[in-house]
Amino acid sequence: MCRSIKTLRPPVLPGEATDGDIRAAALQYVRKVSGFRAPAAHNREVFDRAVEAVAEATAELLGGLEVRGQSLRGAG
Repeated sequence: MCRSIKTLRPPVLPGEATDGDIRAAALQYVRKVSGFRAPAAHNREVFDRAVEAVAEATAELLGGLEVRGQSLRGAG
């Protein structure tokens, strides 16, 4: 059973989302979309690439979001 994907931005998440938080959310997303909790060996590579792509896109999103005029990832 997939757990729910959590919101990863402050103030919902206290502090900054870690790489582990982002990867866990990406894994849950790919599991939900693909319908596989664990892919068969012949699907492992494409599954893992999808997780990495979603994690990268999530990190980029979180890095660019602003809450009340402030960058979430401390860009400066």
